[in-house]
Amino acid sequence: MSNLPKHLFVLEMANNHMGDISHGIKLIRSFAGVCQKYPQFNFAFKLQYRDLDTFIHPSLKERMDIKYIKRFAETRLTREQFDALISEIRNNNFLAMATSFDESSFGMIKEQNLDILKIASCSFTDWPVLEIAASFDKPIIASTAGASIEEIDRVISFLSNRKKDFVIMHCVGEYPTADEKLHLSQIDFLKRRYPNVRIGYSTHENPDNTELIKIAIAKGASVFEKHVGLATEQYPINAYSVTPEQADRWLAAAAYAVMVCGEGETRLPDNVAEKESLRSLRRGMFAKTKIKSGEKVSREKFFFAFPPEPNQYTANDFSKYSEFTAVADIETDQAISPDNTKHINTREKVLDIAKRTKQLLSEAKINVPGGIELEISHHYGIERFDQFGLVMLTIVNRDYCKKLLVCLPGVFHPEQYHQKKEETFHVLFGELELQLDGKSRVLGVGDVVTVMPEVRHSFCSAKGAVVEEISTTHFKNDSFYTDDAINKNVNRKSVLTYWMVD
Repeated sequence: MSNLPKHLFVLEMANNHMGDISHGIKLIRSFAGVCQKYPQFNFAFKLQYRDLDTFIHPSLKERMDIKYIKRFAETRLTREQFDALISEIRNNNFLAMATSFDESSFGMIKEQNLDILKIASCSFTDWPVLEIAASFDKPIIASTAGASIEEIDRVISFLSNRKKDFVIMHCVGEYPTADEKLHLSQIDFLKRRYPNVRIGYSTHENPDNTELIKIAIAKGASVFEKHVGLATEQYPINAYSVTPEQADRWLAAAAYAVMVCGEGETRLPDNVAEKESLRSLRRGMFAKTKIKSGEKVSREKFFFAFPPEPNQYTANDFSKYSEFTAVADIETDQAISPDNTKHINTREKVLDIAKRTKQLLSEAKINVPGGIELEISHHYGIERFDQFGLVMLTIVNRDYCKKLLVCLPGVFHPEQYHQKKEETFHVLFGELELQLDGKSRVLGVGDVVTVMPEVRHSFCSAKGAVVEEISTTHFKNDSFYTDDAINKNVNRKSVLTYWMVD
């Protein structure tokens, strides 16, 4: 991901200085006045560099009948004039940036110590240019107009392998670009294909269009490039460059889009008014019968009803992880609230177990398929898991079954047996102390033991272990514990689905 400023707008002067240094300086100042109105954005002014003495074929330098040779020749600037433009760019608080179309021009970029390098679409696979650009310790912005997916793959691989700070720009190289050829959904495509690469949008549409910038921002582009010009009686403007007035409207549209798109990197910030409004529509918790101080407030002792009272527990506070204990006498139909009831949520404990499980699997260098549920057995309650418990991952359960048993350090799995299932334990990591019908043995990595039906077994690991269990089909009602208190504990399991997500 690029470290360039968020919401960076690149103003491309190209040859719109018209070879007239005073016109170029006036252009920079005119756009500076516009950009100062948008302090929430960052701006760069960009020039184009070509060493025309070596860039154009020697036999064609005088061919003014060739469009671009004529254009380059008529707008040619000296080194001193380019330096003056860079000085003006910096004096107006823009980042200084240039596109180099040949190897020789990088010398001027180096001497001017520009902030950002640009690779034009026509140079996207110009490997001599790319090699020199990559040798600079500067961010790179590269446009992709006309590039095949294979070429984009290669350039991104080239820049990534060199640990470059770079942005890839969706771009269409028609000037101006017709609406039906804009293909803004390419921003989505590039983001999906290159999830760790920052994506931008280089735009050449009708300069009066302010809708496309909104769409590009909504799609996640965060670097934008547009050609800019200043129309005068002497110098007309082309069909794809914006005037200061058009740029103002364009940036206002961008500011609106950023505002309404809001936060996209994390979950929404708290909205107090929203929370209060939603809470007023919830069902409150009310005592079904009289509850004495010190009693557990189990599910059968309360009901949910609308409307809730202020500072009352609601249905949204209740889950399988919730434990309520009365701290004062509660009358029938009275609201259950923090004033009369203590509430403990055990989910934090569950998440801590999941975190420790991930750490142990990582230490064991065991990769787990995505989406596999994490099943936590807490035989005597979650609060006693660090004494009695087990973590299981069911990889497959068909005619055969494969699980991973994760034994966290010092946690004992109580004695149980199966009537139907035959299972084989294969130790993948750590040491496991296994008891079969009361006889103990220690298993190390690579050891294999088969546990037949009706054989009582329990186990633990002092430092943590991971065991592969391969068995016949696992049935939920085929696990029997020697301690009947465990069999009667209907809430002895917690299951997490998205536990692998950080």
